[in-house]
Amino acid sequence: MARQPEGPPPPPTVQKLRIRYAKRGRLRFASHRDLARTLERALRRAQVPMAFSAGFSPHPKISYLGAAPTGSASEAEYLEIGLSVRCDPEAVRAALDAALPEDLAVVECVEALEGTGSLADRIDTSVWRVELPGVALAELEPALAEFLSRDVVTVAKRTKNGLRDIDARASVTSAFAVEEAGCAILHMVVRQGTPAVRPDDVLAALTAVADLRPPLPPRAVRAAQGRLDDTGTVADPLGPDRAARTRCQGEHATI
Repeated sequence: MARQPEGPPPPPTVQKLRIRYAKRGRLRFASHRDLARTLERALRRAQVPMAFSAGFSPHPKISYLGAAPTGSASEAEYLEIGLSVRCDPEAVRAALDAALPEDLAVVECVEALEGTGSLADRIDTSVWRVELPGVALAELEPALAEFLSRDVVTVAKRTKNGLRDIDARASVTSAFAVEEAGCAILHMVVRQGTPAVRPDDVLAALTAVADLRPPLPPRAVRAAQGRLDDTGTVADPLGPDRAARTRCQGEHATI
């Protein structure tokens, strides 16, 4: 017979919260593993009553979704946590935000209600803003037009198994360029696939098709994540949870 852990099982999960947070400044260079450790320590400092898995090595019930690549800032990172005691989502948001470093900000926290579906199923696309210091709009626009005119643009991507050729064009559903204070800025909507096409892959593709070579490191920020609909709109993944909460409150108000 298999050994069983000593003591009572951990309390069950009674509430799930979905959190949007931002990573900014120097913390854009932190790895996903480092960010995960930072968030777990902050949850303990904030005294959030986490639910834990069973077994010999219990761990807090935290699910991370679609982490931005190291070196990129983001205004739309998501995680889901399970609690053993019901809490006010706004109180959890404020306590967790206060326990985190300045460059990690908890933007929103909502309760996941029954029947609203999984958070992972609501995210298949990223919206990116990439600043290109030293590049003028007159350089970026023709390079982007050439990229968008192609059906396939193959670039070499470094993976854990070494270099691999990927198509950087197929995942980019739309893109346009603007200029701010003499700096060209690339806006693009990119579907998340396997392997994922990142901003640096698209910049490598611009080099391949038009020899665009930014003289300074680009600054990429993920502005949003969500599910892309037929109109090209990326839906807010926390929207269904807010709508369900409002609907429940309205139903309760009529009783």
